[in-house]
Formats: sequence, structure tokens, C-alpha cells
Amino acid sequence: MSAGRRSLGPLACVVGARPNYMKMAPLVRAFGAHAGLPKVVLVHTGQHYDVAMNERLFADLDLPAPDVNLEVGSASHAVQTAEVMRRFEPELDRLSPSCVVVVGDVNSTLACSLVAAKKGTRVVHVEAGLRSFDRTMPEEINRILTDQLADLLYTTELAADANLAREGVPRERIRFVGNVMIDSLLRHRSRAIPPEVTLARDGHAMDFLGGASGFGVVTLHRPSNVDAAEPLRDALNMLSDISQRLPLIWPMHPRAKASIERHGLSAKLASARIAVLPPQGYLEMLGLLGQARVVLTDSGGIQEETTALAVPCLTMRDNTERPVTVEQGTNTLVGRDRARALACVDEILRTGGKRGRRPELWDGHAAERIATDLAAWLGVPAAPRETIRA
Repeated sequence: MSAGRRSLGPLACVVGARPNYMKMAPLVRAFGAHAGLPKVVLVHTGQHYDVAMNERLFADLDLPAPDVNLEVGSASHAVQTAEVMRRFEPELDRLSPSCVVVVGDVNSTLACSLVAAKKGTRVVHVEAGLRSFDRTMPEEINRILTDQLADLLYTTELAADANLAREGVPRERIRFVGNVMIDSLLRHRSRAIPPEVTLARDGHAMDFLGGASGFGVVTLHRPSNVDAAEPLRDALNMLSDISQRLPLIWPMHPRAKASIERHGLSAKLASARIAVLPPQGYLEMLGLLGQARVVLTDSGGIQEETTALAVPCLTMRDNTERPVTVEQGTNTLVGRDRARALACVDEILRTGGKRGRRPELWDGHAAERIATDLAAWLGVPAAPRETIRA
């Protein structure tokens, strides 16, 4: 064991929900491959509480089982954040880590950052600086506060650096390194499950893939789209109209499913060319996204993945915290504007649509850059022990 690994406390790497796993997996791999870095202790808060899906995603991403599971489960934003803090504090005391590494913008990200900052433990935020400028989004509050607490901030796009500078974060704390989520995508793309296999598993006929028109993919989960009856009805009407152009495959989030049933809107799905699937694993989603003609989503991560895959994306929101996907990538904001969405779909079917380009440093090596920089920041620079396969 190197002197650096003996003298420093571990890297406490925190995950809580599905979007975190794709970001943390390449980091854990890169940290383990760097001789100068201390060992990783993977802390799962249990914010994502579907045990079977959790295990499936960890296996898909080659992410090791957590060393600590706080088993927090579902609750309101306030209760969940408070419970993560309450359960994380004794683990932080026990581990005495050299730093706490958090990713993204879920409640666990903010909760563990708050605990670490108040205990005098350094906080490293990966995917810092993203801003939608919409404070009705709980994730926006988490992003802003986490970035104010963090000692070291790694960004995915240059707009994020500008956001942080505007908010008074010292420039020496900010590092533009690229996108770790794209590290995962490029590493695992060759293992993606073909769409026909995914459909067959759930009893859908192969002709649903759309023939010459292909198929679209839908993901919706944000409260602004799925919680209240009126916006949900608008979204379903829009998707129904689009499904007349090409069939849609919708791996449905439990939140959307429950809301559709609660508001009595199931009939709108029954009359549309929409194949509803249960939530899918990472490799199944990669297969669906990679072969789709168009993706309709309100997910931030999928905006990035479709840009990396050169697949047109229509984002059912009026804003995005990932502007590079619009400016350089394949993303177009359509909200729930049926006329605009239909015009975009028609253009995609006619011309192939917006293809864009992969943004700077979205090259599959962001985690390696972070590992090298983090080792230097901790005072133990060393060459990586092995090469990380993209």
C-alpha cells in the first residue's frame, strides 16, 4: 500500500438514487486505479428504495456493492433530507474520511454535504454548477446549496463554470473535467440490450418497433409534468398525437404510473400507440435510447445521453440546466406544446433531425481526470496504477 493510502482517511463516495449510479461507477473505478488515492468507501443512503432495481443497476454498471447502506427510503423532501443527515453523521464520525465525494443533485447530495461541511470534512462535488434558474425544482435548490458548501467543484460544461463564478465560488476551486455519465455510456454501450429483447420480455410484439418510421422513447417523472391532472393530461394528449407518427416505448416511472391511475387517465394510454414497460435497467435503456428515432423526456441525464448518442431529444420542460445539449447537442426544449413537438417530430422523420456534436471532454475519460486532480489536491499525486478502459 502506498504512503498516500496509509496516511489519508478514505474517500467517502455517496450515492442515493438512480442518476447517481451512472456517475459514481466510473469514479470508483478511476479512484481504485490511482495509486496515490486512499481507498473508497461507498455509502448508499437508500434514497432509491427499490431493492431489485437497485441491485440490477449496480450489476449493469459494474459498481461494487455499497460498504454502508443507510436505508433511508421514501419520504417528503424535508423528512428524507433530515433522515439522511441523521444517519450519515455517525458514519462520517466512524470513517473520518479525507473528503466526501457527492455527485449530481438529489436530496442525498445536499444532505451529506451539509453534514460534512458542519463537521469540517472537505466536500467534493462532481457535476457542479448546472443551473436551470427555476427554483420550483427541488434539484435546483440542492445544486445551489451543495455548490456553496463544496471545497472542490468538477464541472461538465463551461456554462457551469460561469454559473459558479457568478455565484461567488472562487475560481481555484473549479475544474472543468467533462462528463462522468458519458464515461459510463461509452464504457457499456457495446453491452446494450437490443430493443426487441426488451420488448419481448414484457410481452410486446416485434412489429411495435415501427418498421420504416422506427420508434420513439418516452421518460417522464418530474412533478411539473406528472403530479397534477391538467399538465399530465396535456402530456398524455401530446404523446398520443406523436404516437400516430411513430410508436412510442415508455418505461414508466412509478410516480407517473401512480398519477395516471389516480387521475383516471389510463384510457388515454390505451387508445395510443404506446408500449408501456416497467422501469428498465441501465443496459436496456441504453439499447432503447441508442436505436430510437426520437426521445421525449424531462430527465436531465437523458438529455446528455441522447446528445452523446446523436439521437434527437425533445425535452418536455421549458428550461434545462444542461444548455450545452441544446447549443451543441441534439436537444430541443418543447415543454408540453403539442404543435411545437409535432412539428419537431415531423422534421425528425423527414430529415433525421438535430444531430449536433459531442461536447468538449465528453470523451469517456472524465473520471480519470478527476482522479488525477483529486490526488494532487489531497497532496498525493501519483500515476494511475492501470489504464481505465473507455
